[in-house]
Amino acid sequence: MSTGFSSDTLLFDLAYSKDGAEHREELVARLEPEEFVVFPYYDVGLQARVLQLLEDTDVPVPIVRWSESDKSVLGVPFYIMTRVNGQIPSDNPPMHEEGWIADELSEAERTSVWWNGFEAMCKVHRLDWKKLGFEFLLEPKRGATPLDQQLDYWQEYFRWGMEASRHPDIAQALDYLESNKPEENQTRLCWGDSRLANEIFDDLECVAVIDWEMVRIGDPVQDLAWWLASDRCFSEGLELERLPGIPRREETIARWKESTGLDTTNLDYYTILALARFSMNMARIGQYMKKIEIIDEENEFDYENLASITLRRALLEL
Repeated sequence: MSTGFSSDTLLFDLAYSKDGAEHREELVARLEPEEFVVFPYYDVGLQARVLQLLEDTDVPVPIVRWSESDKSVLGVPFYIMTRVNGQIPSDNPPMHEEGWIADELSEAERTSVWWNGFEAMCKVHRLDWKKLGFEFLLEPKRGATPLDQQLDYWQEYFRWGMEASRHPDIAQALDYLESNKPEENQTRLCWGDSRLANEIFDDLECVAVIDWEMVRIGDPVQDLAWWLASDRCFSEGLELERLPGIPRREETIARWKESTGLDTTNLDYYTILALARFSMNMARIGQYMKKIEIIDEENEFDYENLASITLRRALLEL
């Protein structure tokens, strides 16, 4: 109830008889939302297709059992996955404040969780996306390059999702991104929502990479930027000290370069994009929280939150 505003994820057991024997499977249903709160478009079929293409790679993902586009079955499109049991780092409460990582792990174990989850992300960036058939993620109608396409989407998102005068920092960030587009010198599959809270761990090992709703083709340094920026939001953005044992930014950047062999020249640019994206997501969540009366109308959460605060600081740092 306290997190996950973009879609419903339901855990259930499927019990059935087959060949005279009783069977039980632990499954997960991912349902397209009836009301689009966080994103202007939502395509669970696309997410299911991405997971299916990843099944035969070394990226750990749940196995998709069924995908259903017919709304008459459950009222919305959905897909069914095998359940991957384990622990997930928490957003609420934030990982750096409390939870199994803060309360149960040693510093060395926290380091292992960070690097094991990070390596799972790096595996995505080492894939041959064309050979695997991910061209369908490109949107040539939005622009000539993957970055043009992505910026067009987020400009549309800003127009769709919020009142510009209420979010001057996001508007400034979008202007900066349009005016300072770097050369696109590397293109890979990008997870999109790359962070520990979207991974499942068993005995400190990452056993599943989940939440592919922002997947795209582009410069994979954007995933590194999102990984670092989201951790900054959930620590500095909440005035929390990062946990002892969690590797520093410089170490993480160096590890990504070593693991992928890719370039980080455009990291600062994609950090602004990451924080602008996250700020827009949070603004939409804030609006929805007012609508369903979790917070009152006077609350400033939609433009004064962990992401917008961090975006403001990052823009000043430029």
